[in-house]
Parts: sequence; C-alpha cells; structure tokens
Amino acid sequence: MSGREPKRHQDLEDVIDVIAASYDGDEEINNLDSAALPNKRAVITAFNHITPVIYMGFYTTRALNRTNLRYAISEHLYPAQDILVEQIDRAIRYQERMGQVSDKKPEGWSEDVVLRLFQKVPELRRVLNTDIRAAYDGDPAAASIEEVIFSYPSVQAITAYRVAHELCMANVPMIPRIITEHAHSKSGIDINPCAQIGESFFIDHGTGVVIGATAVIGRNVKLYQGVTLGALSVSWDEARGCHATKRHPTIEDDVTIYAGASIHGGDTTIGKGSVIGGNVWLTKSVPPGSKIFGRAK
Repeated sequence: MSGREPKRHQDLEDVIDVIAASYDGDEEINNLDSAALPNKRAVITAFNHITPVIYMGFYTTRALNRTNLRYAISEHLYPAQDILVEQIDRAIRYQERMGQVSDKKPEGWSEDVVLRLFQKVPELRRVLNTDIRAAYDGDPAAASIEEVIFSYPSVQAITAYRVAHELCMANVPMIPRIITEHAHSKSGIDINPCAQIGESFFIDHGTGVVIGATAVIGRNVKLYQGVTLGALSVSWDEARGCHATKRHPTIEDDVTIYAGASIHGGDTTIGKGSVIGGNVWLTKSVPPGSKIFGRAK
C-alpha cells in the first residue's frame, strides 16, 4: 500500500465529517426524516399499475377477453391500492407532524381516497377516450387511434394529469405532483394536477407546454408546443394549494393556441372559438371568436 492511500482515506473521512456537519443547520433540505416521506419510486410504480387498467388492451402481454379481463384488472389494482394507501398516508402524516395542516385526517382516510379514485376509473376512461379521439381527429399525421395511444407524449401527460387531478381534488398532498412531474420528465409537458381541463383536450407535439395550477380549460381545446398558461405575480399566501387565488388564465371551449404563445393572469379569458397565433403574449381577455396574430399585446 502506498503512503498516499491512507492519506486519501483520511481526506475522504474529513470530507464526510464536513458534509455531515452541514446538516446541523436549519435549512429546509436538512430534513433527515426521509423514511416518513412518500417514496417517489413507489408512487410512480402505483401509477404504472393504474395506467394499464385504463388502457388494458394496449399494455397486456396476453390475449384478453371478458372472461379473464377482471383478473387482469385485479392484478394491477391490488398492488396499486397497497402502494397508494401507504404513500398517501405517509404524505398526510408527514404534513401533520410538520404542522402544515390544522385538521388531522381520520383513520382510514387514505383507503377511502384510493377507493374513490378507483371508482372513478370508468369515467376517467370515458374522458380520456375523448382526449385520444381529439388527438386523432386533430392531427392529420395520426395513422390510427392505436398509434396515438402508443406514441403521443400528450397521451402520457394528459393521462397522468387526469389521475393526479382526482387526488388533488381530494386534497392529497405531494402525491399528485409526483405523478404529473414524472409525466413531465417523460413528455416535456408540464400540467399542474390542480388545473381544470375539459374533455377532448389535445396537445400537439407538446414539448415545453406549461399549464398552471389555477388554469381553467374548456372542452375541445387544442394547444401546440411551447404554449404557456401562466401566472402574473401574486403573494405567497394567495398562491398556495389547489383552492388558491386564481392566477392563471381561463381558456373557453373550442380554442386553438399555436406554438410559443404565452397567456398570463387569473383575470385573462380567451373567449370561445378563438385562435391565438404563435408567439403571441397576452395578459388581457379577448372576446369569443377572436383571432390574435402578429404583434403581442
């Protein structure tokens, strides 16, 4: 052993001591109670069990029919239930310990939330079918419904959003955002789970789309890549939670927003049937049937 190796070992030990000491401060990232926090990988695993239940025929590795369909669904819902209940319970108990909520959730609350989510799966499937149909009808390059489901990043992002939105509306902390941010990392589409989005929603290409927490989007809306539905500045207190002060725009039915457009502000409404051109910047409402192109306003 060379004389340098013991010194390198001691140098590394010294560095470890310095790093460990950095956890003695009061910075928020110093939290060592990680075993009590939700586990990101577990949450994603649960979501990856729910997705096949929504699109069973596209995820199965064996022939399915009405005889074995129920068993195939149960193969996914039972593990999804076990994982989600534990992770939601971790999230709410952690919130309570940290004093972030005033009302303590009763025993069994997490189980009830997960059961209600699963009860809504048929309705989620119906709504997602309208989203997929909108993608197929709205994109001449789409060769089939199957191609849309298998390959369109917007399907990944919108599916994650619609599942996470149900949890967000149930006031589940942390878990909804983990789900949508996982989809964001895969698709490049950032949809806050607390946004309200109507049926037949299509995002074409998708990369760089941002939809804020208090955005409201009507039916049959089409966005292209790089669209931002963002906020104007509000106070910290006004911005907290799914029921915060509205700070993102409202997009009414049958609106198309082209690539790179940025629309901001809780009082901003894009009227029904409007078309917003590429790279337009808007912080004011426009009436139904508007066509906004050229210079930003």
